[in-house]
Amino acid sequence: MPYAITQNCCTDASCVAACPVNCIHPTPDEPDFGTTDMLYVDPRTCIDCGACADACPVDAVRPAELLTGPLADYPALNAGFYADRPMGRPASAAPVFHAWGPVAFRTALPADFPVLDVAVVGTGPAGMYTVQDLLLHTTARVTVYDRLAVPGGLVRFGVAPDHPATKKIGETFARHHGHERVRMRLGVEVGGVESGGDVMMAELTARHDAVIVAVGASRGRELGVPGENLPGVEQATTVVGWYNGHPEVGADAVDLSAQRVVVVGNGNVALDIARILTADPADLEGTAIARPVLERLRAGAVREVVLLGRRGPADAAYTRPELLALTRRTGVEMVVDAADPATGAAIDAAADGEHAAVLRGLRREHLDWSVPPPGDGPKRLVLRFGSAPEAFDGDGRVQVVRTAGPAGAAAIPAGLVVRAIGHRGVPLPGLPFDEAAGAVPNDRGRVEGMPGVYVVGWIKRGPSGGIGANRVDAGETVGALVDDVVAGRVAARSRRRLRVR
Repeated sequence: MPYAITQNCCTDASCVAACPVNCIHPTPDEPDFGTTDMLYVDPRTCIDCGACADACPVDAVRPAELLTGPLADYPALNAGFYADRPMGRPASAAPVFHAWGPVAFRTALPADFPVLDVAVVGTGPAGMYTVQDLLLHTTARVTVYDRLAVPGGLVRFGVAPDHPATKKIGETFARHHGHERVRMRLGVEVGGVESGGDVMMAELTARHDAVIVAVGASRGRELGVPGENLPGVEQATTVVGWYNGHPEVGADAVDLSAQRVVVVGNGNVALDIARILTADPADLEGTAIARPVLERLRAGAVREVVLLGRRGPADAAYTRPELLALTRRTGVEMVVDAADPATGAAIDAAADGEHAAVLRGLRREHLDWSVPPPGDGPKRLVLRFGSAPEAFDGDGRVQVVRTAGPAGAAAIPAGLVVRAIGHRGVPLPGLPFDEAAGAVPNDRGRVEGMPGVYVVGWIKRGPSGGIGANRVDAGETVGALVDDVVAGRVAARSRRRLRVR
């Protein structure tokens, strides 16, 4: 019985390293790694050993025959990836273990390689994969800083609470917190003192041999349209932090008094928000959702969420696994707005395996936005493609979203609007910053003009790639640090005490 990889694949490729027969692809050394929605098991060569399931940090690998209900599509999804690909290497030709991480990024260290003092700023996936790589491939002592009093970053405060398997990767990272070579400094903000920081970047670089910054991309992108700053127009980061109990977002930060919510964007974050807002609160019991938020969802008036996508269904930003999961839900009606004829044509023409094909079974309807959402029956989730907001109107608070595009002009009444069109990094005092890219300018993680200072994750490459992409990225940054030490560009220095304000 072959195994199959399912919806919550994090793509960190731990399964690739564990597989003895090379049947999981794309691998980190293949050109399409990082471009697919997930990794896939080749059922033609899988030997049913279960090593991949044991290695997976998010429980995404299951025996194919046991996948039913919302996961029933995944055996075919895995097999479909290999429909036009040659058979993998047979077991006799494959290594028993091909731990790609150490092999790809380990440098032969000289006998006098020093014990480095390294600071890692941030406890999200990028920061913790960096800590893991440092522990595995160097003898460094690592001090981890985070401005929040609790670690976890994106895993704790960004992954939707109804995705417990994905959040489980936090348990893997938490094991590093207590390592004998790791010291955790929580509740310490790195930045200029004038901006409220506890430690300046210059102090970190003076105290440590190297500093690796992994602060992510915490600011939502703006639309640049009139009315964007009206009350009731929220960033996705606010809403995601709200339902995850972020300590800086209050339980009353999101107003649920309106029947209709418009989410601008159709990436995975937009799907997460739509799913939480239309879920039966009883189904969220037992998840990691913040308790006060659950009570507000129970009392809220939301009956409909409209997802606005600027482009058509073939170009939507969400991944196929997340869309599949959404369409398999019960108790929520999903509708495709038929205002743009090209939407239906794209869905009908989509080949099996393409994003748009997932929408083929959904009802299409010309919606009258002057009519309030249905007051009884299931909640409704509307997908409107070819539509972008050109203004938000309201008297003291958003009341109407005015849209334009191939779907035609529309005035959609809404009492809450969420901008989910991507993220960008925030300048960190003491580091250069590229405003256009929303990231720190760097070369393979080396910050330009600052020897011994490095970046990793979204602040390095921009907001692209999921949790697992940070494993390869961390390997590259740590590899650059090791190369610099070997070449004499970074040297271990005497230790000095760091004073935290």
